[in-house]
Amino acid sequence: MHIPFKRAFNRKNDELRPITLVPSFYPYCDGSCLVKFGNTQVICAATIDEKVPQFLKHTKTGWITAEYGMLPCSSSERIDREAAKGKQSGRTVEIQRLISRSLRSVVDLSLLGERQIKVDCDVIQADGGTRTASITGAYIAMVLACKKLLKQQLISINPVKSHAVAISCGLIYGTPMLDLDYNEDSNAEVDSNFIMSDDNIIEIQACGEKHPFSEEIFNTLLEYAKKARVELINKQDEALK
Repeated sequence: MHIPFKRAFNRKNDELRPITLVPSFYPYCDGSCLVKFGNTQVICAATIDEKVPQFLKHTKTGWITAEYGMLPCSSSERIDREAAKGKQSGRTVEIQRLISRSLRSVVDLSLLGERQIKVDCDVIQADGGTRTASITGAYIAMVLACKKLLKQQLISINPVKSHAVAISCGLIYGTPMLDLDYNEDSNAEVDSNFIMSDDNIIEIQACGEKHPFSEEIFNTLLEYAKKARVELINKQDEALK
């Protein structure tokens, strides 16, 4: 089927947008990263808290949690601050729970002791894939916070067991594509997000926005995501050198 637009950055269908990961972007937190997926930009900042949630008190284990938000002028139309509304949207809650689950899945929480790492993901510019960019950058912020705990001898073993990366894929005008920007995502017949560790899958979100899709299409999107995983992990490793 004919696609009535060219992909931004002159990309092939299985090609990522230009990716930039800037570690230690914020001076006042325990770990941070500015992540750019094309025109999508997110600041991820990790803070060490020497307290755990009530349900984990006296368990000698730690916790990882995340918060997510889009700044008012991150989109073409101003987004009201959710704090001013008095509650978070369902989308915000869903995304921050996804980020939290993704980070916890690659950490041995028992090695953190009774402390938690809170990761704030603030979208400063949105052009599709904000949740996947947030996870990829939040991982770096979390790792830097853990390195600080090791340096301060507050923990003795690195609790991070694996990388965590995420990428979107979709079917647009009948064509499978990797790493969707807003224009592509808004025209997607199938929309999916793949969250992955070094060798396994952490979580998959996939739905037929306009019609059901076949296993063959799903497998193509999965192969695109697995190809992207290698590139994203290499980017994370370069940022953490």
